[in-house]
Amino acid sequence: MFSILKERLGELFRRVSGKGKLSEEDLRSFLRDLRRTLLEADVSHRVAKEFVERVSQRASGAKLVSSISPAQQLLTLVYEEMVSLLGGAEGSGIRWAALPPTVVLMVGLQGSGKTTTCAKLARRFKKGHSVLLVAADLKRPAAVRQLEILASQVGVDFMGPEGGEEDPISLCRRVIPRARDRLNDLVIVDTAGRLHVDEELMEELKGICEVLSPHERILVIDAMVGQEALKVAEAFHSALGLTGVILSKADGDARGGVALSVRAATGVPIKFVGVGEKVEDLEGFSAQGMAGRILGMGDLQGLLEKVKEASDEESLRASAERLKRAEFTMEDMLEQIRQIRRMGGSSLLQMLPGGLGASLGELELDERRLKHLEAVILSMTPEERRRPEIVKASRKRRIAAGSGTSVQLVNQVLKQYFAMRELVKSVSSHKRKGGLFGLSKKILGF
Repeated sequence: MFSILKERLGELFRRVSGKGKLSEEDLRSFLRDLRRTLLEADVSHRVAKEFVERVSQRASGAKLVSSISPAQQLLTLVYEEMVSLLGGAEGSGIRWAALPPTVVLMVGLQGSGKTTTCAKLARRFKKGHSVLLVAADLKRPAAVRQLEILASQVGVDFMGPEGGEEDPISLCRRVIPRARDRLNDLVIVDTAGRLHVDEELMEELKGICEVLSPHERILVIDAMVGQEALKVAEAFHSALGLTGVILSKADGDARGGVALSVRAATGVPIKFVGVGEKVEDLEGFSAQGMAGRILGMGDLQGLLEKVKEASDEESLRASAERLKRAEFTMEDMLEQIRQIRRMGGSSLLQMLPGGLGASLGELELDERRLKHLEAVILSMTPEERRRPEIVKASRKRRIAAGSGTSVQLVNQVLKQYFAMRELVKSVSSHKRKGGLFGLSKKILGF
């Protein structure tokens, strides 16, 4: 996610990280390159210009120029302004109706991932709520059947058109009575899209809004379409009065311009982010977390939420106690691999601060790779897992044969284990000696 933007911003900060002081020319050069980086990332011209101006105003004081740690101060300024740009303390989630059911109307262009996002949203809220998915997209062939299959997959109620019904507004008139009969307190309505914004689409959506009076009107935007997404968001917001945006396909967006621009361009908050094709690949949006990911500082709060979802409290407490003692065993690594498989694999790397993500990044984290890593560790004897130092050439050949992998992969697993063990010890030591400041310097590299 946003790999190009992260790399280029990282390079900007590395250029000034070795400087004890910043001259006025150094600062002007940094700001000029910052603006260019944002524009190349598809951030709108107006948003990029205003963002750099705010950073410039805050950074132009003599205190920053004479600072002994300019890179850290610039990073802090850019981070704070980016958080503000992304919506600040606005929370993710939906606004619940005082009297159920809460109705969420999902709108967007064809191909934006709207139908799948409806199912992702239903899965996210089905714990503690009774969810009804409504197929009001009667234009696209197989859209109704697709949503019905997804509803069954995530385990929520489904409502579609009656035989031969072609009018979505007529269908929507029956939604609230049906939801109350079934005691559904959350209704998510999938609507038709078009290849482009047109008057017919907007009139249909306005009619549905009149019938349902939705509490949320959420636009699903494909994050990979660039600045065109801003025009789409503005058109939908002007016609419907949007209450939120969901960025779909963000995992495939290398630039990040839509994420940085849509809130500032429309005033509509980003509520969720789609980070994969599976129904569990939907994350609550956090301005702090997103800014942290873009700047290589990680999103530890988002990571914690994923860990809690994939782990039971007992295993979390046990792991925490071992980490406090700076202990990291091969059994811990095995449990982490299993948790990573449950939490979505490689998408987790983007939630880790720079140094940690880079350390883990040597190992691919796709499902097939994770299965091979797990097989290697399971092919070790209990003694080998407790004392990996004893695993020499003959043992490596036996482990490789037992796991159906190669000696090369066994070597990679061992190398990664020893690196992670040292990192755990280092993090523990820095927390004792330097607190969070010392730890942040270790992780970010400057």
